[in-house]
Amino acid sequence: MKGKSITKELKESDANPFVGLNIGNDVDATTVGLSGKMKITGGSDKSGVPMRADIHGGARKYVLLSKGVGLNDAEKGERVRKLVRGNTISEEIYQINCRFDGEIKIEKTPEADDKVDSAKEAPKKDDSAKKEVKGEAKKA
Repeated sequence: MKGKSITKELKESDANPFVGLNIGNDVDATTVGLSGKMKITGGSDKSGVPMRADIHGGARKYVLLSKGVGLNDAEKGERVRKLVRGNTISEEIYQINCRFDGEIKIEKTPEADDKVDSAKEAPKKDDSAKKEVKGEAKKA
């Protein structure tokens, strides 16, 4: 079952509990301000190099890949040497992908509802002032 995607940005001190964890570990979601559990499914470093679950450690390595994370559009039987990261979260990891197991209550703010209503009720712009300015410019 697929759901809604949410992005949370954490400061360095808030992200420290994730350092040292591996892909597949369960984490308490209170570290990001949610209630429930999260499962780490992947991530990438500052250069966009993806993490791979079958590579141990947190270092970057060139690996011979035939399919999976870090390799797109390989033909049948083709193998390509690509740069990937290990499955351990380190200080160099900038993005962590997680699957959230819990409920998220999405509340509509009254301000958003007011903006939608006011946009429907707003009168159309009057272009007569523009036409007058253009007319004056032609006369001069």
